[in-house]
Amino acid sequence: MNRTGLFIALSLALVIGVLFGVYPELDLKLAALFYDPHTRSFPLKLDGTAAFARDAAMWIAWGLALPSLVALVAKFIRPDRPLLVKGRTIAFLLLTLSLSAGVLTNFTFKSYWGRPRPVVVTEFGGDMSFVPWWDPRGGCGRNCSFFSGEGATAFWALAPAALTPPAVRPFAYAAATLFGLVTSVLRMAFGGHFFTDVAAAGLVTFIVTWLAHGYIYRWPSTRLTDAGIDAALTRLAWPGYRLRRRLFGRSRPDTSPAA
Repeated sequence: MNRTGLFIALSLALVIGVLFGVYPELDLKLAALFYDPHTRSFPLKLDGTAAFARDAAMWIAWGLALPSLVALVAKFIRPDRPLLVKGRTIAFLLLTLSLSAGVLTNFTFKSYWGRPRPVVVTEFGGDMSFVPWWDPRGGCGRNCSFFSGEGATAFWALAPAALTPPAVRPFAYAAATLFGLVTSVLRMAFGGHFFTDVAAAGLVTFIVTWLAHGYIYRWPSTRLTDAGIDAALTRLAWPGYRLRRRLFGRSRPDTSPAA
């Protein structure tokens, strides 16, 4: 997560954004590689193995987040005990996943950016007009094409890769990038997204991850500590824990943290 990576991501965003903005038909040409005009469909969408691979990719991504989710829930159940996973790890992984694959994708762009998916545009047998990536005025009403939520979830694997030991980190980055690319190509092959949808997903996810990593780990003015996050979660969870003890008649001494 250094400045070179950020420079590469921003450069790619500029090149792809301008190129596909000036020549939006490139999106159609790339989508057409996966379309069969004889059956008027995206054949891979009906392939059971490909469908399993798509589901498995999401299971893998959420599996990477599961230990942090379990540790967070356990902390709210028993705030008197230390976190099962490092505090910064929980904050970093869950924050980046929530922002990249949730808030920015499904609750922001996909809800208000009306770009139709390839499978529903007229060029591929649908009834909606194609619009370039920069135009939010498409005919899609909800769960639209720009940008890819599954692509963002897959590229989020860059976040746990950033926490691996330095000796294996380059390989972890390469594996996470390949994972995101394969998942994104599958989404294109199913007619679910254009190239710019999945490219935006990968670039946005990387930038969110880069910023969060800097805020939590690298920048001295904002750098967090595992102990500080553990203490903050303890304070946050303690009122609910104390209420449960009262409701269920627990008589253990109150060892609440200092305010």
